[in-house]
This record gives sequence, structure tokens and C-alpha cells, in this order.
Amino acid sequence: MSFFSCCTSSEKINKNSFRGSSRDFNHAKSMPSCGTMCFKPDNSKRKFIEQEIAKIGRGNITSQTFSYHELCVATGNFHPENMIGEGGFGRVYKGRIKSINKVVAVKKLNRNGFQGNREFLVEVLILSLLHHPNLVNLVGYCADGEQRILVYEYMVNGSLEDHLLELPEDRKPLDWQTRMNIAAGAAKGLEYLHEVANPPVIYRDFKSSNILLDENFNPKLSDFGLAKLGPTGDKTHVSTRVMGTYGYCAPEYASTGQLTTKSDIYSFGVVFLEMITGRRVLDQSRSSEEQNLVTWAQPLFKDRRKFTSMADPLLKGNYPAKGLHQALAVAAMCLQEEAHTRPLISDVVTAIDVLAKTQMQVGKQQHATDTFLEDKERS
Repeated sequence: MSFFSCCTSSEKINKNSFRGSSRDFNHAKSMPSCGTMCFKPDNSKRKFIEQEIAKIGRGNITSQTFSYHELCVATGNFHPENMIGEGGFGRVYKGRIKSINKVVAVKKLNRNGFQGNREFLVEVLILSLLHHPNLVNLVGYCADGEQRILVYEYMVNGSLEDHLLELPEDRKPLDWQTRMNIAAGAAKGLEYLHEVANPPVIYRDFKSSNILLDENFNPKLSDFGLAKLGPTGDKTHVSTRVMGTYGYCAPEYASTGQLTTKSDIYSFGVVFLEMITGRRVLDQSRSSEEQNLVTWAQPLFKDRRKFTSMADPLLKGNYPAKGLHQALAVAAMCLQEEAHTRPLISDVVTAIDVLAKTQMQVGKQQHATDTFLEDKERS
């Protein structure tokens, strides 16, 4: 389990892009409640929200505002045929906005769902103030009347969950290289939140369905309604309501409500283990001892002879044995019961970067060998 010590970081990240954000986000603590807004007429309510976002963002908000009518036109009046996703927050539709000539994903929040005005504002602010290749881009939002709608860039390949768990017969499983590349990109998104943002941002809802994939399978983290500012000064944690998705929550957060960036590390470990094994974090269709992915994996982490039995059968053995062992070592470190023993996200990025690049080099060498052998056969 000493994989981290043999890695050195090969790239630096820009730590200047989030200056002043602490003051911006601290203003969010005084966000208005839904009750305050409900007494305002529709037009003044929309203007009130826009002014609130502009005030908190202090001129840094670059996302556009859209009318409800414009988004109805874009999505065919939110036609079921255009729906591309659904969750507790509401439904997501594919659409094209004529005014900007862009295909987008439109997330229409449930009026009575979990994500209320506060979560809506938090997501607009975070995605407007934070910019990174591995965070989804917010195109704009709508606050007409009771409507709360977020408009994102459209990600052609959907979510990681779509390509990893319970695949339809016509969908090709992700190869090992692609899985490592996705894991590396997702980890870099978390690294930006944890180590570049000041104060750090705790994602709090890291799971496979929130990792979206573009046309080249580059990952972007999405859905920031649950995000929290991390502890500052001499504070060690943030105390908050336990939210998120069961199975992905770190044990100390689930039991005490004490949230740190190490809570995200645990969630990353769960998703990385899903990527390695092809198993859901919770699967009641399996035998009782295998229903919880982490519980099933913990004893296997201690026996290297059983590592190959943990690999996703859909890989059909097409992975480097050393790479599998190292990937499982990273997952095991992230899933440590005690939060302080888990690695920093920058260490995880370094480790997975090595895995992704090593496999890429092996792939190139193998391709050259195959080409050479084919040429020999033809001659």
C-alpha cells in the first residue's frame, strides 16, 4: 500500500483563479429563505434573485439568465422524449437555445423537491466563481416565478454510471485506460475544489452519476447543490446536516455530521472501486455478504492473490496486473475508516496520473508491436 510514496507530481495547478472567493461565498450565508421570496410578484421575485446572485457574486457571475418561455421552446415544452436524466432534484432535458445556438442540458428543479432557493443559489454561485476543465460549465439559469432551472453545457456521453453499471447489450464497456483517465480527471476536479479554492469547497455528493463525460470521455463533476465551504482558521471540520447518497458517505460524516475534505476522499474511493470492479456500491441482487461494495472489498484488500477476482469481468482480463494492484491500493487508502489516515486529494491525483500514463505508454508499445507483427506476416 506504499504506492503514494513512489510518485512525484508532474504538473502544477493554477492557485490564483479563486482569490476573493471566501468573501463571495461567505455572503451566501445570508441568502433569503423561500418564505421571503414567495410574497413577491413573479417579475420582482425574478429580479430579486438576479440581484442577490449579482451581489453575492460581486460582478464575477458570467452565466446568462433565460426566461422560462425560452427554455420551453428549447426543450419542446420539456417533452418526455427530450428527457435525459432524472433524480431527487428533478429532471434533465436536452435542448437547443436559439439565441446562443447551443445544445444544452436543462435541469428543471422540483418545486417541492430537496433543492430549494438556497441550493439553487449555491450551485449558480459555485459554478460561476469556479472554473476548471473537470467541472461542468454553467451556461445560465432561470428564476421565473416559482421555476428554478439550471442550464449546463451538454455532455454527449452522459454520466459515468451510464457506462459502468448495468450496461445495455449494445453498449461497449469502458476499457481500463479510459477508466483510469476518467478517475484521474475526476480527482483533478476534486483537487481544484479542495486545494485551489480558498476556502476549500467540500463537494459532498461525489458519485458515479454526478461525473459527466464529454465526447472524448473527459470527466466533469456536476450537481453542486450540496457543496459546502470547508473549515477555515483553526477549525478542523464543518458541522452540518448529513446529506448525500447512502453508500458514498464517509462513516464519520454519516455518524456525526462532521464534514471535512477527507469525507470527499472516502466518496472518491467508493467510486474508484466501482470503476475497478464494475459493481454498484449497494446491490441487493447479490448475496448478503456482497451487497455492500466496501464491506465486500475490505477483506480482499489484504490478500493480493484475490485482487484479480475484484476486477470487472467485463474487462475480460485486459488490464495490467501491476496497474490493478496499484489501483486497488489507492482505493483502499481512500476507504480507510479513520479520516486522518486517508490521503490528500493531491496525492491521489499523482498516483492515478501515474496509472493512466503508464498504461497509455504500455498501450502505445503494444500497438507498435502488433503493427510490426502484422507487417511481418504480410511480407
